[in-house]
Amino acid sequence: MSASANSSANTGIELVIGGMTCASCANRIERKLNKLDNVEATVNYATEKAKITIPEGYDPTLLIAEVEKTGYSAVLPPSLSTAIKNSAADSNDSGPDHEFTTLRHRLIGSIILTVPVILLAMIPALQFTYWQWASLALASPVIVWAAWPFHRAAWANLKHGTATMDTLISMGTTAAFLWSLYALFFGSAGTPGMVHPFELTLAPSDGAANIYLEVAAGVTMFILAGRYFEKKSKRQAGAALRALLEMGAKEVSVLRDGAEVKIGIDELKVGDEFVVRPGEKIATDGTVVSGSSAVDASMLTGESVPVEVGVGDPVTGATVNAGGRLVVRAIRIGSDTQLAQMARLVEDAQTGKAEVQRLADRISGVFVPIVIVFAVIVLGAWLGAGFPVSAAFTATVAVLVIACPCALGLATPTALLVGTGRGAQLGILIKGPEVLESTRKVDTVVLDKTGTVTSGKMTLVDVITEPGVDRAEVLALAGALEDASEHPIAQAIAKGATQEVGTLAIPEGFQNIEGKGVQGIVDGRAVLVGRESLLADWSQHLSSEVSAAKAALENDGKTVVAVGWDGAARGILVVADTVKATSAAAIEGFRALGLTPVLLTGDNEAVARRIAAEVGIDQVIAEVLPQEKVDVVTRLQNEGKIVAMVGDGVNDAPALAQADLGLAMGTGTDVAIEASDITLVRGDLLAAVDAIRLSRKTLATIKGNLFWAFAYNVAAIPIAALGLLNPMLAGAAMAFSSVFVVGNSLRLRGFKSVIKK
Repeated sequence: MSASANSSANTGIELVIGGMTCASCANRIERKLNKLDNVEATVNYATEKAKITIPEGYDPTLLIAEVEKTGYSAVLPPSLSTAIKNSAADSNDSGPDHEFTTLRHRLIGSIILTVPVILLAMIPALQFTYWQWASLALASPVIVWAAWPFHRAAWANLKHGTATMDTLISMGTTAAFLWSLYALFFGSAGTPGMVHPFELTLAPSDGAANIYLEVAAGVTMFILAGRYFEKKSKRQAGAALRALLEMGAKEVSVLRDGAEVKIGIDELKVGDEFVVRPGEKIATDGTVVSGSSAVDASMLTGESVPVEVGVGDPVTGATVNAGGRLVVRAIRIGSDTQLAQMARLVEDAQTGKAEVQRLADRISGVFVPIVIVFAVIVLGAWLGAGFPVSAAFTATVAVLVIACPCALGLATPTALLVGTGRGAQLGILIKGPEVLESTRKVDTVVLDKTGTVTSGKMTLVDVITEPGVDRAEVLALAGALEDASEHPIAQAIAKGATQEVGTLAIPEGFQNIEGKGVQGIVDGRAVLVGRESLLADWSQHLSSEVSAAKAALENDGKTVVAVGWDGAARGILVVADTVKATSAAAIEGFRALGLTPVLLTGDNEAVARRIAAEVGIDQVIAEVLPQEKVDVVTRLQNEGKIVAMVGDGVNDAPALAQADLGLAMGTGTDVAIEASDITLVRGDLLAAVDAIRLSRKTLATIKGNLFWAFAYNVAAIPIAALGLLNPMLAGAAMAFSSVFVVGNSLRLRGFKSVIKK
């Protein structure tokens, strides 16, 4: 590829490809597109899409023309908003899918006509006087009409000097049909009362006395059945992405001049204020401007507990208002919303290719021509050894039919489709298939402390009172005063007090003492809350016991606030960044996966050690400046470790990018998410465990699929070449192998999260 193709002026587009029937079709289109100057393309058979990198200003119609020259169709996909609008129509089998409907009609027709042909050929007792001519009448529409897509594709391939799976099917069925016509009209097979038994093994016989109509019709029926169930399964595999698109609201109640107006979601603009009633979906990402409620984000994040929101809080489109009436101002619409970004991430992952798939594509690209040459050799070998034409012909057709590399082409993309789709349902967004390889190799996981292992928010964790002082009174008076302050520590105290004692009083004469604390009148008492020095200024001193407890807590990294009123110190409030409830379980999960957890933080050693001990981490790297985090990851890599990094802040982005596997908390910053390989929509560290488990399971499924596909072809071709496999059974086995691979991939839909709902 030229240098310009890698430049920053490049852009990525997608094409929806039509007419592909196997992995070698995808491989052929990919090779053609990559021959164009400054174009880099990957074509995915399972998603039926081409992901293409082109220079800025490149005309996409040139790409479409190139695909059409290759014998396939190509169109630009609909915009995301159109996809969201139309997703419901496409999400079930009754949707406008002409190709799928036609395939079903061909399959039904071939079953009705083929079953009698197979029964007549297999059961001599049913072979009445002119049974062979009845078989011809029944089988001809199957071989000509039902198998027409195979013949059409084979002809298109021939014109372009290439061969695909369709070439093998068309050659096999056509050869069986033409030989049967020859035997009926020019040989002895058309004689009234002709009988021949159905045999799995071959014996020398007169070739002109045998017909193969059941083979030609049976192979067509079985392969159509395989294609039908494969396509149906692929639609199921893509259901997670469709479900993601369907989550969005279709209509929204916008406030216009104080009145509510119902409009379509496409008409909503940034800055519009809209109403969300209890039970309704929030139309788009925005900020609450009035009202308070609990928002159920479980569809988007997998988090089952609703989140309380009020004025000024951000809300995400597609989440459900579970409580009161909200008025929300739209801040992101259309393709900028979190839902749209999630859908784009999932689609990118499904369209990309893992390294294992590239190997399968290379093999399938050369497999078909090799099989055709091998089939010719088999034919020559049987004839040269003195066997009758019928025996040689049967073995050759069986080789052509059994060799179709359909399962090989489906092995990777179907597992990717299902795995990444299931991940999206659990709030795990895998950015690309290459990420799967990284999860297998990782042996060390570096965890940022604040916002990842801990909540990242200050919380009231303890109250220590002077002798004879009531805890509830300390909380009520201090909480009331702190509620008037905007400081994060003050808000933590106010929130903790509210939870324990209920509604707080409104203070009078509130005053903020710069750098020391706050003072004011609450319920007729002159209250001080802040540093110990603030109380000392008013001759209020903590007792030696409480003062010692304060010193010990501060050494442990906690923040301590003193409280006093009416001339005496009354106690202390302890505030700290608390460990998330699931962090300890997540650390156990990492260890179970064979990963060594490392805690990385800019906090002091004492705080870091306390948090590490609480969750069960042995290795701690503390007092690291933000810009030094990437150096820590590099150092670990230089020691031979394969490093995963979990973080959420802007300062984590370089380290996430440097790590072999970057996992960003979706509750974190956009910069961190952009730099990561996997985004965890929920802010739960157990989701990181799920992400690695799911990625490894998807990779294992891909490898299992590839083993089955390879083993199947390697084992079956020699059996067919030795004449031990009837072509009709070969067709059934080939169709089953494809369905098996897709079915094996669909097992990933049952992947269970370790997070308890």
